[in-house]
Amino acid sequence: MSSKTPVSTPKAPAAIGTYSQAVRTGDTVYVSGQIGLDPASGQLQGGFEAQAVQVFKNLAAIAEAAGGSLADAVKLTIYLTDLANFPKVNEIMAQYCPEPFPARAAVGVSALPKGAVVEADAILYLGK
Repeated sequence: MSSKTPVSTPKAPAAIGTYSQAVRTGDTVYVSGQIGLDPASGQLQGGFEAQAVQVFKNLAAIAEAAGGSLADAVKLTIYLTDLANFPKVNEIMAQYCPEPFPARAAVGVSALPKGAVVEADAILYLGK
């Protein structure tokens, strides 16, 4: 049976509730959903594009704290309050996730925590 090890970093927003920024079990890391909160201020960053960039910065910081990077992402789920932003999220994701791209789902939702307009979570595989 694999153990569960929490992963955390001050370079991403602190968990506010009963969850970890990420949990590693074996070579797999499950990164909790990240919204566009600036880790220093705890505030959302601007409009859609600024929030989406911050989401990927937060995911990248947590991946780094786990000993990897977003190049190790095998699955992303992106939650959007407006699916019209899908093309822009593709552009931003390509700046942070190199090919081969991870598997991905994009889900339209009616609302996200703190009034965010985008959220994403990730699964990383750190085995080589």
